Amino acid sequence: MNIKCLAIDDEPLALKQIGSYIQKTPFLELAGLCNSALTALEHLSVSKTDLLFVDINMPDLSGMDFVKSLKEKPFIIFTTAYSEYAVEGFKVDAVDYLLKPFGYADFLKAANKVRSISELSTPPTEGVSGKDYLFVKADYKVLRIEFSEIVYIESMHEYVRIHLDNNKPVMTLLSLKTLEEQLPSDRFMRVHRSFIVNSQKIKIVERNRIVFDKVYIPVSEQYKNVFQDFLNKNILG
Repeated sequence: MNIKCLAIDDEPLALKQIGSYIQKTPFLELAGLCNSALTALEHLSVSKTDLLFVDINMPDLSGMDFVKSLKEKPFIIFTTAYSEYAVEGFKVDAVDYLLKPFGYADFLKAANKVRSISELSTPPTEGVSGKDYLFVKADYKVLRIEFSEIVYIESMHEYVRIHLDNNKPVMTLLSLKTLEEQLPSDRFMRVHRSFIVNSQKIKIVERNRIVFDKVYIPVSEQYKNVFQDFLNKNILG
């Protein structure tokens, strides 16, 4: 499956160059060319995009501020003439950044990073792959997480924190809804707008709260009936 790309740059020649590089790369698909971040926002509101090539230095709204403003972030590759922006770029979880002027070889190297992460981080679809693990991006790495390791998952606005048995939590840029749709429903249960729990890890329920060591996960009214059905099916006597 091709990666849909949007290029954003206020310099016409630079924008044309990136567009031509995208078109000559077999696994990339050019979704559009935008000469400002504001135009790009309009494009993203109506069309799904997998990867953004974003110039950092643009009038009205900089590429960095533009990326920070996005609620759902595609893969990001920054382009800039200033190397000092590299560290700041990685702080917003950019996959790579290209220092202008750059050639096709550097462009392809960055694009291949996105392809590798995309292939690894696609969670399995229930009932199709039969896998019992997923890959997520965290700390500039791609991590494999076994379903059996997950205790519960907590929403942190634009991120989720995956709490694991005997390991420190993993933070990754995903929505809880996206993750819920990919996890097997016979093992994972939404109990609150901010929490998904591994039903196989539930050992104590106290006053409509699930207890994991010293952590109390509330069961909200919205999910109370589903959770009670789960308990009724598993309580003896």
